[in-house]
Parts: sequence; structure tokens; C-alpha cells
Amino acid sequence: MTGVSAAEWHLPTRCTPWTVSDLLAHVRVVIASLPGMLAAPAPIRGEVSAAGYYRPDGRFAPDTNAARIALAQDHAAEQLSSAALAEDFNTTWQQVDGLCRAEPEGRVVRTRHGDPMLLSEFLLTRVLEVAVHGLDLADALGREPWLTSQAADLVEGLLLGPDGAAALEKLGWGQLLFLRKATGREPITEEEALDVSRLGIRWLTLA
Repeated sequence: MTGVSAAEWHLPTRCTPWTVSDLLAHVRVVIASLPGMLAAPAPIRGEVSAAGYYRPDGRFAPDTNAARIALAQDHAAEQLSSAALAEDFNTTWQQVDGLCRAEPEGRVVRTRHGDPMLLSEFLLTRVLEVAVHGLDLADALGREPWLTSQAADLVEGLLLGPDGAAALEKLGWGQLLFLRKATGREPITEEEALDVSRLGIRWLTLA
């Protein structure tokens, strides 16, 4: 994102009404919650999985989505420049990475939605956020996707479970196409929807 031109920061994304700068600010916001979560008292045990985190409840209600949209827009507007926004994101993820690496195995955190989760499970949700919104940013900027194979594998496992590779082979989709279809970034035909149903695949609820 450090190579994005001044004009490109104002391009629209598929995540309406966010521009490129708004969307990067959103990704920064979803990562920046971690220091506060780690500083708070830890729940006794994790009770919600990464897949369970994406369930259809109030976290995706219209007023919650509106607040999510406004928070990203406000953060983007607070930055002195687009370059400052990119630098802020860089600083944030490095801080969070360092904090999480220092935590013991089995660390439990509580999300802003009240979910007690293993830190490892919550971080998997953050990988999904960075991965799919990375696709959104690349598409908005007209660039080739920069999704890493490690991130793609983790998201595939989250969406499909341990038999994901076999399911993809039956569907005839490549990994990138699957991620786009599974997260609403590519349309699914009626025939493809039937194939998905026959395989017992259930998509996550995403805002």
C-alpha cells in the first residue's frame, strides 16, 4: 500500500461506501483491537471457534454495520495523509504481532462481541479479514492479488475444514476463485450452489 498514488486512495471499493483509504483503515481497526483484548482479564476458557465467531447475530445487524463503516471512515479522516495511514497500519500490525508472539499457548481472550476465544482462533479471524480485504484492495487498485499461500490455506481450512482440498477438487475451483465465491466476491450459479449444498458446505456469515 505504500506505492498507492494520491488519486488511487480515493478509488471506490466493492465494500460500499468505503474508498481504498477507508478499507485499509478498517483492516487496521480490526487488528488494533488486540492490544486492549490482551490487556483485559482473560476468560477461563475459550468457548467460541473461529467459524463460530462468524454467526448471524447482532454483530452483523444494520446498526452494527453502520458503526463499523463510520469507525473506518473516521480513522482514515484522522490521518494527516494517505502515506500516514499506510505507516499507521504498518506500525499497528507489527505491534500486534509482537504482543501475540509473547503470549503463551492456550491464551484466551474476549472479543468486543463478548466471545471468549482462544487467541489462536481469534487470530484466524484476523487472517480472514486481512486476506479477503486484501483481495478487495487489489481489485480496486487494478493489481494482481497479493494473497500469500499460507493465508489462503488458513482461510480455506476455516471455510471448508480439513477436507477442503478434496471439496475444491470436486467443485473444480482453484483456491483463489473459491475464496472469492465463498465470501461473495464472485457470483455463484444455481448449479454451483447445488454442488455446494451436496458437499454439505455452509458459508460463514460475513458483513
